[in-house]
Amino acid sequence: MPDTATPLDNSRAAQAVCRDTAPATTAQARRALRDSALALVVLAALLGGVVGFGVGLLHHAVTVIQERAFDLPPGARLGEPLDLPAWRVVAVPALGGLLLGVLVAVVRRFRPKDIVDPVEANALFGGKMSLRDSLRLTLATILSNGAGASVGMEAAYTQAGAGFVSFVGQRLRLRRGDLRTLVGCGAAAAIASAYGAPLAGAFYAFELVLGGYTLATLAPVGAAAGVAVAVTTWVAGPAPAVIGGPGVSIDGWDYAAFGIVGFLAGWLSIATMQLVTVSERAFRALPVPAWLRPALGGAAVGALALWVPEVMGAGRGAEPPDLSVGVAGLALLIGAKVLASALSLGAGFRGGLFSASLFLGGLFGGLLALLAAQFAPGFGLDAKALVLVAMGSVAAGIVGGPVTMVLLVLEATSDLWAAAGVLTGVVVSTTVVRQAFGYSFTTWRFHLRGVPIRGAQDVGWMGDLRAGRLMRRDAKTVHAGLPLSDLRTLYPLGSAKTVFVVDEDGRYCGVVDMTAVHDPSRDTALEGRTAADMAGHREAILLLGDDIRATLARFCEAEAEALPVVATTTDRRVLGYLTEAFALRRYSQELERLRGEETGQQGLYGRD
Repeated sequence: MPDTATPLDNSRAAQAVCRDTAPATTAQARRALRDSALALVVLAALLGGVVGFGVGLLHHAVTVIQERAFDLPPGARLGEPLDLPAWRVVAVPALGGLLLGVLVAVVRRFRPKDIVDPVEANALFGGKMSLRDSLRLTLATILSNGAGASVGMEAAYTQAGAGFVSFVGQRLRLRRGDLRTLVGCGAAAAIASAYGAPLAGAFYAFELVLGGYTLATLAPVGAAAGVAVAVTTWVAGPAPAVIGGPGVSIDGWDYAAFGIVGFLAGWLSIATMQLVTVSERAFRALPVPAWLRPALGGAAVGALALWVPEVMGAGRGAEPPDLSVGVAGLALLIGAKVLASALSLGAGFRGGLFSASLFLGGLFGGLLALLAAQFAPGFGLDAKALVLVAMGSVAAGIVGGPVTMVLLVLEATSDLWAAAGVLTGVVVSTTVVRQAFGYSFTTWRFHLRGVPIRGAQDVGWMGDLRAGRLMRRDAKTVHAGLPLSDLRTLYPLGSAKTVFVVDEDGRYCGVVDMTAVHDPSRDTALEGRTAADMAGHREAILLLGDDIRATLARFCEAEAEALPVVATTTDRRVLGYLTEAFALRRYSQELERLRGEETGQQGLYGRD
């Protein structure tokens, strides 16, 4: 029989075939990505390149904004001692703060929730971040830094990079562990491209965003950081060697001096973080609307910059300080920079303290070098070594990444002995901060917001394992007044292990062990008794929102094998029940899955 199909029919048939095969092809691609460690590395490298390119664009955008807003001379940077008009120095931060405050107030009417940063996302939400919120924070940080607030751009870099890769990972429906790894890749690429330091960027992700180093995350994070630096170098040229010159000279006893520097740097880090909190509380106590606080803070920073222009912007970062200003000049710079950063963040400007902490540490090291040369010249301490040690120690104390700072100095100086000296100071500094304060700047902000995390370690899975998700909904309930003889008939031996007793309103009154009800030795004692008489654990209940930790704690406290799940402590209607054995089994499975993700194994619960 001849084919009578028209070209239009053939076209429609082809379109139908494409519609049928496209979902299958997409699903196969996703499955291949989920099951291949190599595919994850390739994806991380590609996304790292995009993040590196984006960081270059953001840096250029902020530079242009500062040049236009402050009318900077060609080649000049904000924070240098320039002869700028006083009205502009005060007005630009104030107007920038006013614009920021108004924008934040308007946006909060539609999106009132706090923005989730990479650390919080990996700790509580399995790496899930909102791209829209990330771009919102990036814009706020650009506006803050462009207006001259004493904050760094690293918060925008990491938020934008991590938010972008998280968005891609969610679109690809990656596993929880792989998505967390990608978020770390985005942060690593951002820091690596900002400083031209792939090792520092990678360990920034390991220490702060992933909460630890594992073999499974080494390849994707390293690939993302390396490609990001390569792309940034290709677009904007190699990063300048900010700490050049000859290598440092270190003797055996110098390490003791480095330990003292680290000790002092730890206390300076604590004082800086505490002053930010004091400033924030002071601004909140002012009788002005919240949207006006950034304008007041910007005006205060601008007024301070009239006397100390170096306080504006993030500072010179890892560049060494000018020791020619003397002890008094460096002490003034340190106090002014700490105050400016506290005013900026306390007033509501957005940004971080990564660059500011490096700049502050360099100033502190220069001050100690001058004091050592003046009061202890016989020790012959290398001034450059003291600057580097203080720079890394203060930054590690505030940011919370000790190995990151050691590697940053190593990549900036190519001096292994300098890195060894920085390691000594960093160890002491972070120990002081951990013992005397207990937080880095990031985790301290979480603490003030009431977020119960101390780092990026994945604890969010405990919140996902809630009693409402784990419970069985086929709970067997009986009325409290049911005679035990009828209860035996209703549930013969072996048909139910536990039965929950409820009152006439369906509220929980206790749990009955059916083994005890069917015990032949109790036949005489059970005559005339009801289900309520046999009910135990009357106050032991599980709530729908109880996580696995709270659930297991309630089982231990009640010493019961099964407990009912209710909505609230007042609404005690039985919605389901949960056994201790099943809760422990699910807990063990999640631990095994986490272990599998750390080692890269694809076992029963590892990466399946």
